[in-house]
Amino acid sequence: MKYKFLAFATLFLASLSAYAELKVGFVQVDKILQEAPQTIESNKKLEKEFSSRTDKLKADIKTLKEKESAFSKDVLTMKESERATREKGLAQFRVDIQRTERELKEDINIRRNEELSGLQDQINKAVTAVSKAENYDLVVYSGVAYASKEIDITDKILKSLGKK
Repeated sequence: MKYKFLAFATLFLASLSAYAELKVGFVQVDKILQEAPQTIESNKKLEKEFSSRTDKLKADIKTLKEKESAFSKDVLTMKESERATREKGLAQFRVDIQRTERELKEDINIRRNEELSGLQDQINKAVTAVSKAENYDLVVYSGVAYASKEIDITDKILKSLGKK
C-alpha cells in the first residue's frame, strides 16, 4: 500500500512539474490588424487604387444635388411634359449613382479581403516564428474569457511584423 501511494505521489508531482513548464501566449488579432505596418500600407494601396472611382462618384453625387436643386427651383414654372422628363432623368441618374456606389463598395470589399488574406498569412508566420523563438508551447488568439498581460505577446508579433 505504501508503495502504491509513493508511486502515485511521484507521478502526481511529476505531472505538476511538467505543467509548471508549460509556456502559454496570447495574441490580440484585432490589435494587430489595426496597428500592423502592412495594414496601414494596404489601406493606402487600396485608397490609391480606388481614388479615381471614388472621386468620380463624389462628383456625380454633387452634380445630382445641383440638378435636384435647380429642378426644385424651376419646377413651378415648367410645363408638365418638361417636368416629367426631368424627373425621369433625375431618377435614372440617382439609380445610376446608387448602382455605381454599390459596385464600388463590392470591389473595395473584394480587394480588402484579398489583402487581409495575405496579411493573415503574415500574422500566422510571425506568431509561429515568435512562438518557436521564445519556446511557447501554446499560443491562443482573441476570443478567450481572460488572459493576463504577462502572456500577451501581441506587441512582440507587431514588432516582428514591423521588421518585414
